[in-house]
Amino acid sequence: MHYFNGTGWIARFTGTETTMARAVDVDAWDEATGVALVVDTERGVRRPVTDYPDFSHLARADQVVAALPGGGWRAYWKDEGPDGGPLTEPVLAWLITSTGSATAITVDATAHVDNADSADRLIPPDEG
Repeated sequence: MHYFNGTGWIARFTGTETTMARAVDVDAWDEATGVALVVDTERGVRRPVTDYPDFSHLARADQVVAALPGGGWRAYWKDEGPDGGPLTEPVLAWLITSTGSATAITVDATAHVDNADSADRLIPPDEG
């Protein structure tokens, strides 16, 4: 599974008695201290990760630097279709990350968009 955000970092929190463990996008960096900042949705402000007692660590996230058309590629799952049969969905786009990896983004018959990380294979346009 890919996790994308603008800064390329997420903050991991272990949880407390009143909050669940979670991963939060690092929104910015404090210019004076260099500490990662996250949005506190309850207070409506940015806060340093070190203000949270359950802050665990920072982890890398993928930064999308480009999106390319699907180009006729398809994603194939051998047992995700009706009655546990095969399923094929068109690749809508390829997300390209700052590390050069590409993630296939598919669209299903109901216009639901998702990544194809769990696909059994990707089928090129000249095949089939």
